[in-house]
Amino acid sequence: MAGKSLKAAIAVLALGACGKAEELRPAAGKALPVRPAAARTTPTPDQLLALPAQARPERIDEPLRRSTERQADPFDLPPPGTPQ
Repeated sequence: MAGKSLKAAIAVLALGACGKAEELRPAAGKALPVRPAAARTTPTPDQLLALPAQARPERIDEPLRRSTERQADPFDLPPPGTPQ
């Protein structure tokens, strides 16, 4: 039983390791997408795969470093009709 799971794990690792990393190119007989109207040149595959800033914005607010007491809110009123 342990031999089968070991062989399966080795097979999975071997299949995962046989991926080939090379520069992306269009499929045979296909071209890159047409140049956008506002672009000066046709974007490369790497430029097409790059995420715009809107996809993953940077965090600009600082996390709370220490707890502070909340200020009283004059508009935090109970619902009408509830006893005070």
